[in-house]
Amino acid sequence: MKIKETHIVPKLPETIRLQEYAATIFESLTTRSAIKKAIKKQLILIDGKIAQTGDWISEGQKIELLQPEIRQKSFNLKIEVIFEDDYIAVINKPAGYPTSGNYFKTIQNALAFNLKPSEAIDCLDAPQPAHRLDNPTSGILLCAKTNKALIELNRQFQEKEIQKTYTAIVEGDFPEQEQLFENEIEEKHAKTSIKLLKKIEYKSTNLSLVAAKPITGRTHQIRIHLAHNDYPILGEKQYGSPESISSKGLFLASTSVAFKHPIYLNNMDFEIKLPKKFDRFLSNI
Repeated sequence: MKIKETHIVPKLPETIRLQEYAATIFESLTTRSAIKKAIKKQLILIDGKIAQTGDWISEGQKIELLQPEIRQKSFNLKIEVIFEDDYIAVINKPAGYPTSGNYFKTIQNALAFNLKPSEAIDCLDAPQPAHRLDNPTSGILLCAKTNKALIELNRQFQEKEIQKTYTAIVEGDFPEQEQLFENEIEEKHAKTSIKLLKKIEYKSTNLSLVAAKPITGRTHQIRIHLAHNDYPILGEKQYGSPESISSKGLFLASTSVAFKHPIYLNNMDFEIKLPKKFDRFLSNI
């Protein structure tokens, strides 16, 4: 295996064990738990020998971190890449695939097939989604290619600094005034802002094209809020009417996102067109 990082121990004020010391010396491993995993996988050497958790560190020792052999599952699904650099990627997730999970056919397993390997020192073994989109939902998905990028994107999501907008076709005549839905989801506060974009009449049924902005991040939040307020998304089977007027899947897509680049900190703003099934449905009206 190749050497990923090398560190020469300087003069130390006190004796310290490897597990505590190594958490501060590698750019690609920044926590004790990460160091512990690397030691367990025999990825850390001290003076050329496999290191142990309890090894004592002394001045002049050479501590090396090995590059693990990557055995990433590769799902050869072609995905549109909207933006990519050494740290992050923004992709257009197709509907019908889970973002991640204990399956082979996931978006996470398809990332390595679609993205260039990162050359950053703290690159992940394989790119990872930084959040989730439901299986039937398509659209913009943020992905991380390095450890620092993943941590920072997670922080931005937790601090509600990332602005996402979804577009949906819903059943019903949605009011022209913007609505704020705050129904609790699994006994937790949830908030979604919904704005009317266009009124639609389809075979004597009133439909609405709306923009939804989740202010909190609960599972299935937009789908639940719209369904529970009598505007189920077209194609919704789990929370809406099973007698939906469309059999083309769920008409919900993540269509824009605004965030700060996790490394350079410049503002990033992406917007995509509606999925083709939206266009086909609207053109037949």
